[in-house]
Amino acid sequence: MKPFKTLDDMGDIAGKRVLVREDLNVPMDGGQVSDDTRLRAALPTVSELADRGAIVVVLAHFGRPKGQRNPEMSLALVTRPFSQLLGRPVRFIDDQGAADAIATMQPGEVGILENTRFDAGEEKNDPATVDRLAALGDLYVNDAFSAAHRAHASTEGLAHKLPAFAGRSMEAELDALEKALGNPEHPVAAVVGGAKVSTKLDVLKHLVGKVDHLIIGGGMANTFLAARGVDVGKSLCEHDLTGTADEIMDAADKAGCTVHLPYDVVVAKEFRANPETRTVNVHEVAADEMILDVGPSAVEALADVLKTCRTLVWNGPMGAFETPPFDAATVALAKTAAALTKEGQLVSVAGGGDTVAALNQAGVAGDFSFVSTAGGAFLEWMEGRELPGVAALSR
Repeated sequence: MKPFKTLDDMGDIAGKRVLVREDLNVPMDGGQVSDDTRLRAALPTVSELADRGAIVVVLAHFGRPKGQRNPEMSLALVTRPFSQLLGRPVRFIDDQGAADAIATMQPGEVGILENTRFDAGEEKNDPATVDRLAALGDLYVNDAFSAAHRAHASTEGLAHKLPAFAGRSMEAELDALEKALGNPEHPVAAVVGGAKVSTKLDVLKHLVGKVDHLIIGGGMANTFLAARGVDVGKSLCEHDLTGTADEIMDAADKAGCTVHLPYDVVVAKEFRANPETRTVNVHEVAADEMILDVGPSAVEALADVLKTCRTLVWNGPMGAFETPPFDAATVALAKTAAALTKEGQLVSVAGGGDTVAALNQAGVAGDFSFVSTAGGAFLEWMEGRELPGVAALSR
């Protein structure tokens, strides 16, 4: 039995007003949606509720209006693109006079309420705002994992006022995360990359007690190499955090977690696309060179590690992947993980903005068991924190 209720637990909802929190905060370019991933993620839940005869009222935020009405951040801009993807009419509902507008909706109809953040009480989780929203519905569905790390009126407060359920997207996310770190099949590997150790400190401290193999890449690997006495030249490195890196490695030793750092690296004297590069042992980095990717021998060794594992959690690239040729290690390791997943050898869960972009670049995002589009929420989950929007759904 799941620790939260899903759409399967709702019973007969024909004619009921269902408030559905989605994440429709999509990037726009010249008035057009430039990436509709989040809109697509909302389709299964909204379609199912409408098909079951509910009056579906979608709640979402858009941009950061800071409690002010701003026409450039109106969800009216997203209503038509969402309607086209959904394949049925979607009504835009102004938050002023919303109750009257919803009262005219028929079973099976869908509406999008104006930006929840136009109300200053949304981000404060103000009880008056929660009550105002709760009066618009009979049931509440949270389908926005990417906003679940915020205790806002529409993400957390409503779950205490109305019968609360997880939508299909939220359910898939929570199921995948449970398989990855909650109750995973061991051995478990975690790939953690990115520029700075400082942004992932809590993640690394949490993971060493949870996983069997911790693979560190990106600029943050340089800080760990420096902690081990390696001269990293003019690489990106947080020298003031080498002591913390040592503490993390000590904690990993005590927990029986093996930390994997690159032993060969790709270096260049300048950071730009396709400069002159060398592949060297980490102890041969010159004073005027910077480490920009993990080397091929290390990637091969890491691929062998993944072949011994049953579960993989991935957050962050192995090198400066946006700039060729420094995407090679990320692409190669991602292809290995994807192949193992397709063979049924590995449950692979990845998340975070850079990670999704890197897996798309490698052409393997569709082959991972689950790819989360959540940024901050995925990171906080990897830190072992309780997410307010998820906690509020617990039975």
